[in-house]
Amino acid sequence: MTSASGGADMVDWNLAVATATRLVRPGPEVSRAEAAAVVAQLRRHALEAEEHVRAFTGMRSSSLAEAAATPVLIVDRPGWVRANVAGFRTVVQPLVEKLQARRANSATAGVLGTVGEKATGIEVGALLAFLATKVLGQYETFAPAEPSLEAPDSPAALFDKPRLGPDGPGPGRLLLVAPNIVHVERELDVDPADFRLWVCLHEETHRTQFTAVPWLRDHIQSEVQSFLAETDVDPGALLDRLRDAAGSLGGLPGVGGRGEGTQTSTGLLEIVQSPAQREILGRLTAVMSLLEGHADVVMDGVGPAVVPSVAEIREKFQQRRDRGANRLDLVLRRLLGMDAKLRQYQDGAVFVRGVVERVGMDGFNRVWTSPNTLPTKEEIHDPAAWVARVAR
Repeated sequence: MTSASGGADMVDWNLAVATATRLVRPGPEVSRAEAAAVVAQLRRHALEAEEHVRAFTGMRSSSLAEAAATPVLIVDRPGWVRANVAGFRTVVQPLVEKLQARRANSATAGVLGTVGEKATGIEVGALLAFLATKVLGQYETFAPAEPSLEAPDSPAALFDKPRLGPDGPGPGRLLLVAPNIVHVERELDVDPADFRLWVCLHEETHRTQFTAVPWLRDHIQSEVQSFLAETDVDPGALLDRLRDAAGSLGGLPGVGGRGEGTQTSTGLLEIVQSPAQREILGRLTAVMSLLEGHADVVMDGVGPAVVPSVAEIREKFQQRRDRGANRLDLVLRRLLGMDAKLRQYQDGAVFVRGVVERVGMDGFNRVWTSPNTLPTKEEIHDPAAWVARVAR
């Protein structure tokens, strides 16, 4: 497969999609009528959640056109894979161009490039197959531009079908993964309608964050592109960095034999970072902690008024987060940095609640003024420091 610029891509994206679709586990068993009812209810809840979130946070989209340009898609697991492949293709384009330039000076670039793209396509597909069973919802910051949907496979198709792109960057879109939502609500044995609205409240908060704060998407995109620009595509340098970090994997459960008492939180992304990338990632971590924590606070803050069983849902859901799954699942979560994401929810929520307790929601909303008013990585753990620097 070729990239938008006409050169060799570093991933065979079509193969990645095909691999993930083949490997991903099927969702829970439901009748077609049940599936249609779930999709319809999620669409209604997504619309309902929009007003609840705006009323609670005081945040409004900068324009009706901008809000309308960020669609809500109800997808199955293969649909989530397709959507994320489209996003990946959009965000990694600068890295692709660096690899293209390097290959242009190599006599064996053609053969090795094709082999590498297919091998990486299979690896990415296997990773997406694993993640496609975990995600309940997702705001795609780096979604491709419209048109974002392909025609359904049949007139009776239930789920939206995202395009693979590439179409260039678009305004974003919200995904709700219906099979995963049904799977978790059954596992937790909670009221389905309440749980679906609760999930929509969290994801709609992310949509509101980006539609009400016009500069936020460009800021994050700039940071991500800076991170990728610092990526060293020299295999020798990457190998040296991997060797330096190899010992950090010894604490993983089932790896190195040191047991679960000395687990490390190092993920694959951390292993291959340069010092400049660690600095950028520190800023990104703070922003993502803010966004995730804010969404958790909003979903629980709105919950009591519109989700009668919110306390039960939160308790059971948090127990599920803390418990994790089987041993292999825990290893993969640590390698992929998913444990770090769970900490972002917790750290960010503590920060948001700490600020709101001190200066109220209006005072907290000063965080959305500019990139300079975002919390630093240190301030995420010290709400009073952010209040002293910004809110007062």
